[in-house]
Amino acid sequence: MSRWSFNEETMPVLQKNTSSSGEELEGLIKDLISAAEPLEGKFDGEGKAAFASFKANSEMIAADLKSGLGRINEGQQEMDTAFRTGDETMADDANSDMGKANFDAAKFK
Repeated sequence: MSRWSFNEETMPVLQKNTSSSGEELEGLIKDLISAAEPLEGKFDGEGKAAFASFKANSEMIAADLKSGLGRINEGQQEMDTAFRTGDETMADDANSDMGKANFDAAKFK
């Protein structure tokens, strides 16, 4: 069984990877559209309509992917903020509680 490790660099690394993957996917879709360009005008009738639909859908899919991955990236940023805030709060609370503790009373004589 593997163990998931989380530290202060986990979310920034995920944000960077998501951003890079989004740019790569967008580039690949644009490459696909460009690779299909020479076929434009080679079809008539249903083939022409299907090609036009492919091109329009490909551009829409690229825009949707970019938007969706951007929202994922925003969520990762918010998670990073929440984890950092929680970590600081937990440390502050622990230090405060330790300051109130009577360690002398806990000694066994």
